Amino acid sequence: MSPSRAAEAVAARLPALLCALLLVLLAGCGSRLPESAFETRPTAHPSGGEPLRVGIITSATSPVGGEALTGPRDGALAWFDALNAAGGLDGRRVEVETCDDGGSGAGNTACVHELLDERKVFALVATTALDYAGAPLVSRAGVPDIGGQPLTPAYETHPHLYSLYGSSAPRTGESPGWGGTLYGGTEVYRWFARERGARTAAVVAYDQPASAAYARLVVQGLRAEGYEVVTERVAFVLPDFRAVAADLRERRVDLVLDALDAHGNTRLCEAMEALGVRVDAKVTNVQNWSSTVARDHARAPGCRASLWVTGSSRNFEDTGHPEVRAFRAATEAAGREPSQWQLEGWAAAMWFTDAARSCLARPDGGGLTRTCVEEYMNRQEPYTARGLLLPVRFEHLERPPATRETCLSVARWRDGRGWVSQGEMTRNCATVPQLGYRP
Repeated sequence: MSPSRAAEAVAARLPALLCALLLVLLAGCGSRLPESAFETRPTAHPSGGEPLRVGIITSATSPVGGEALTGPRDGALAWFDALNAAGGLDGRRVEVETCDDGGSGAGNTACVHELLDERKVFALVATTALDYAGAPLVSRAGVPDIGGQPLTPAYETHPHLYSLYGSSAPRTGESPGWGGTLYGGTEVYRWFARERGARTAAVVAYDQPASAAYARLVVQGLRAEGYEVVTERVAFVLPDFRAVAADLRERRVDLVLDALDAHGNTRLCEAMEALGVRVDAKVTNVQNWSSTVARDHARAPGCRASLWVTGSSRNFEDTGHPEVRAFRAATEAAGREPSQWQLEGWAAAMWFTDAARSCLARPDGGGLTRTCVEEYMNRQEPYTARGLLLPVRFEHLERPPATRETCLSVARWRDGRGWVSQGEMTRNCATVPQLGYRP
């Protein structure tokens, strides 16, 4: 991803990291084929009117919980259903092969072998894997993986992998980012200081290594933007959120950010509600940007009223935008409650489709090949998924930039209205410092 989106990816990755110990217990059988089977890059030339197969790997069943990570998959499936109903990819039906890796590295590797070797998929789309252990195999096979959610550093490490948020890193396959260091911007903290006048921020984390590491990154960014920072630590096993809420009330913080999972967020909100704690903004991330907020926070209406969310994609409630309307129509026709992760999966599938169509339209008659698809992915022109994404592109910078102009999608929850966008995301922009961290 671009350095400006790195911190967001860490936030999205948090539930996976909190479950690392459980994932070790789930690691079982090895892969069914030797890695040497994937060391030569094949050339794929889909021909005639045969269906074009793409694969989606999702940690659908995992320690994080059922349906926690299925949004991107469901959004991509909705896109391909709509595409096929409209005649497919220039007359060719797109067949989607899905694989649930169970949230483990062994399961992920097995899914990679199944989709690439047995089902012969042309590309992967909207990958959402807690442990992307099969990423080196995908890269060595030269299979483009388009629009994946960067829950691990794989998308900042390997060529042929293209996360939904872009990348500026060298991606040589050796180490993530620049010598093992990734970079994130301070745009979220800058926005709340500028637009809401926030000056005091609390960061709530578990006493668990992954949670604590992310909290340190947030604290670093807040201090770089001039905030007074209050740090709160709770036990991972038996967290005392009432004590945290009491301290938040005493400190009179403007902004609350966290390094918690979804369950912890809910319990923190309920503790704040019980003690009458009110803040200007309790900021969450794209994983919690869904239409189920009223139900999830039914016992904390006051805290619910302070919920804000930030990201890099257009609010799925912005039905004034034609592409959002198309997404909503497709997902609701499938009987699903829309969410931001579904919209991002839809955008990932659109990205693959646009890349494939560019190959089919080439005057040289080269046709649809993986090489051609990757030429589209690596072009200098940023991609926006017809306005659903902030501009994304893939660079290979030798050094990370010290600063960068970044933009931000921001929404706040309003009972009866849902998530209400705060300004046009392409204009919520600032030039901010890029801060390094070790994934």
